[in-house]
Amino acid sequence: MGYSFDVDDVQYLRSAAGRAAVAELSALPLTARSRFADVAAARRQVGERFAAAALETAVLRRKAESKLEGSAGWLFTDAALQQATASVVARHRAQRLVGRDVHDVTCSIGADLAAVAAVARRSVGSDLDRVRLLMARQNLDAAGSGAVLAEADALRPVTRDTAVLADPARRDDGGRRRWNPADLVPPLDELLAVYSGRDLVVKCAPGLDFAAVPDDAEAEVVSLDGQVREAALWFGSLADRTARRRASVLRSDGSAWSITDAEPDDCPSEDVREWIVDPDGAVVRAGLVRHYAARQGLVQLDPRIAYLTGDAPPPGVRAFRVLEHGRFHEKTLRALLRRHEVGRLEILVRGVDVDPDALRRKLKPKGAQEASLVIARVGDQAMAYLCRAERT
Repeated sequence: MGYSFDVDDVQYLRSAAGRAAVAELSALPLTARSRFADVAAARRQVGERFAAAALETAVLRRKAESKLEGSAGWLFTDAALQQATASVVARHRAQRLVGRDVHDVTCSIGADLAAVAAVARRSVGSDLDRVRLLMARQNLDAAGSGAVLAEADALRPVTRDTAVLADPARRDDGGRRRWNPADLVPPLDELLAVYSGRDLVVKCAPGLDFAAVPDDAEAEVVSLDGQVREAALWFGSLADRTARRRASVLRSDGSAWSITDAEPDDCPSEDVREWIVDPDGAVVRAGLVRHYAARQGLVQLDPRIAYLTGDAPPPGVRAFRVLEHGRFHEKTLRALLRRHEVGRLEILVRGVDVDPDALRRKLKPKGAQEASLVIARVGDQAMAYLCRAERT
């Protein structure tokens, strides 16, 4: 759960002495192995009262480097950093809020608000947690943002005629994820009731049950560098009225593309061709595999699984060139791996009850070559495809 900051901690960390202390502690190793030595050093350098706060801040800033751009002088709690949106994703979401008046009603430490404030006409952030609000002020000042902050309950609106951004807490006090929308803080149904008729975007976990999404919402699933990061529910004029589901695929290099259920989904199931394609997780989670296949000229191996096949893979994806294939039999696979001199084996499984690690131990790959083994249920058969993974 991390250190529990109080108001005095934050005021110290914002002072010249606190800033200097964190800068000095940031030079320590800050690893699990060095933890005891780091704590002792912090107590010597900072004193007992604020040593834990300063050391935790140094640790969290290092963790934030790969997630939040330009956050070198920011303040965090461990839970707030875990829930904070990665900068690339936050900027993507903020693009629908350009030029608007926006109120982030669960602003926490200000990570989303910083991205919104950079493009909004006016921006407001509010939260019930006074410690996080003080941290947000520090972080927004460091980002050069003039966003207004207020201590307020997300379920008691304090602005009118603004687009509303909400990011309900998705972890309990023990750090465990909450998957049920009713267990979010504040609960999703209460947020929707309070802001009914308003332009609203609610950030949710990608495991959200889309069957429970209201009919007037657009549900967007977002991935970054191949990892699904979040879902967002868009309401009012913020929603795309032509689509109910969208997948947005982002890369850290700035490239991005999206697909919606408004596109054609004509996609037959056929025998394997030269390539197997595993669609991005955002596409799979949004239920848009058939739409993606139709766009890219691919077909499904089986209508119940997400693996696609075709004569040429889409550009910019990791695809699998099929070397050999047949029914899944361990004895046959061992001989196949020996014939291809495979020593490093990646195993991907879908629709078949197979433990990849246990199977790899049984197959005992030995050789100089690297390969990927795709195992999937096609019809009523478990099929195996020995492939070479390539970046197209």
